[in-house]
Amino acid sequence: MPKSNVSPKPAPKPSGAAKASNFIRSLIFLAFIALLCSALFNSVFHNNAPAKLETVPLSSVIARANDPSGNIKKITVSGNKLKITLKDKDQPTEESLKDGSGTLYDQGLVDYCANIEDEAEKADCKNAYPIIEYVEPTDVWGTIIDAAFIVLPVLALIIFFSYMMRQAQNMNSQNIGFGKVKAHVYGPDKKKVTFKDVAGNEAAKQDLQEIVDFLKHPKKYNALGAKIPRGVLLAGDPGTGKTLMARAVAGEASVPFFSISGSEFAEMFVGVGASRVRDLFQKAKKNSPSIIFIDEIDAVAHKRDARGGAGREDEQTLNQILVEMDGFDNESGVIVIAATNRVDMLDKALLRPGRFDRHVNVTLPERKDRLEILKVHFKGKPVDAGLDLDSLAAKTAGSSGADLANIANEAAITAARLGHKAISNDDLTEAFERVAIGPERKSKVMNEHERQVTAYHEAGHAVVGHVLPDSDPVHKVTIIPRGRTGGVTWFLPPEDKSYKSIYELKDILARAMGGRIAEKLIFGPEAVTTGAGSDLQNVASLAKEMIVEEGMGTKTRNLVYPEGETGYYTIQTGKPYSEKTAELIDEEIKKLSEEAAARAEAVLKANRDVLDALAKELLEKETLEEKDLVEVLKGAELPASAKLHE
Repeated sequence: MPKSNVSPKPAPKPSGAAKASNFIRSLIFLAFIALLCSALFNSVFHNNAPAKLETVPLSSVIARANDPSGNIKKITVSGNKLKITLKDKDQPTEESLKDGSGTLYDQGLVDYCANIEDEAEKADCKNAYPIIEYVEPTDVWGTIIDAAFIVLPVLALIIFFSYMMRQAQNMNSQNIGFGKVKAHVYGPDKKKVTFKDVAGNEAAKQDLQEIVDFLKHPKKYNALGAKIPRGVLLAGDPGTGKTLMARAVAGEASVPFFSISGSEFAEMFVGVGASRVRDLFQKAKKNSPSIIFIDEIDAVAHKRDARGGAGREDEQTLNQILVEMDGFDNESGVIVIAATNRVDMLDKALLRPGRFDRHVNVTLPERKDRLEILKVHFKGKPVDAGLDLDSLAAKTAGSSGADLANIANEAAITAARLGHKAISNDDLTEAFERVAIGPERKSKVMNEHERQVTAYHEAGHAVVGHVLPDSDPVHKVTIIPRGRTGGVTWFLPPEDKSYKSIYELKDILARAMGGRIAEKLIFGPEAVTTGAGSDLQNVASLAKEMIVEEGMGTKTRNLVYPEGETGYYTIQTGKPYSEKTAELIDEEIKKLSEEAAARAEAVLKANRDVLDALAKELLEKETLEEKDLVEVLKGAELPASAKLHE
């Protein structure tokens, strides 16, 4: 697939001129810092900078100081050091005196003046020795510390402002690309996907094949005045392969494929989503013919009248999508494909002709499609010669393509964990049961009474389900804890069905009640356990669906009470029906549940010996497969009181 020549790129690198400009600015900045530091240090150390000094004997200094005609202009006393300034120098120099045997005080030169307390005498002394000046000793470290207190704050300010300037520049560069789209562009560096890689969903592929043909041969359609759909909406359950379908369209047509999720448009800043939409459509137009794929479009395409707030960021994003799709012309060569599993949440303006004017339903795969999908996922994996994928396809009714891929992966993991060289049928079975219900919990220890309760509970499900005429056949029964259950009874349909009759649904209710009724018959009505909790929840849920959504009640036959957008809601109940109707619905649900319990009890009482035999087999073997169940259940019969129809 050719790669787009305007695919999202990183920010451009600075040019040579820009680099030179940055280098010059850095040099100027460093020079400024150096000059500032030099000026500060010079101001601190200038008056204290030592000159080149000459050492002379102390006796010579004393003699010359006491001689009125001597050429000493001034003697500066600092601690035990003297500095002598001469008179006969145009530029007075200094001589340093450092005595090893004693100081000038000991020689009588300044000791006398230093020890005089009387101010008058001290004045006379100073008049006698006018050339002597007392100064405090110089503290070099103190000077350095003082300089540091001046220089360091200045440097800190300079560093702080430099950091802030750099941060501002970084934020500016980020803001420049903030409104840019983050779409992934699939080109030659990505694995090419075609319709051959998409198993099943032939009807959906047929609808999309027309899109591919238009992208390959647009003139053929334009010559006949045909307008290709501007947008295609892929709707279906999660994991059915909507994204894979869209990539297959791009792979078949060999055009750039811009993929983005609806949530990637959303930001906390208002206007960013709309900006990214504009950027995405501009790039797609520059690379036409091309495909824009927006996954989970319901994230930014909610119904506006239902959510309120005209200034919301997601509404601005939606409005921009509507504007961009309206702005397409027939020759733009850009097709928008979107995917969602919540069509009911999308804004109506998005679904009208001229935008997403073709809707493609990507349904759950049928049995033959599941077999093809399994073959795709097991391709390239080492498998046993007798691997039965058809049996697995029959077991997995209602599974999506993603579920089947997960089962295939779990089978490979199981085979590797057990040290098998190839994937066997046992690995397939374990993978299917692990994904469907959960891993076996063999470490959970049950006492003998709990094992008996579990055995009769599961046997009750199996006997009732086996006898009822419209129930699916029993596939497997086990009392080994798996997932959150203490035991499992599987019923697998012999073929896929699009509809279920009221008889089938009532048989499902009855076999679900079989576990609780078996406990009641064997251990007494007061000895029932919590093991039937999930069964009772399923019965209540299915019975409510039959009454409220399917119109299968006795007194409410052909009446439904939808709780979606089409339903009306009452203030009293918060439901799309009145309190009186709510009481009627409760009555109908109760009637269905009681009928299911009565049918299950009639079956188990009529087949008590079969129930005991099956429970005994489960206690001995723990797991019974379909072939074992046929032998145990062959004597079970349907009593007349459990029949719904002849």
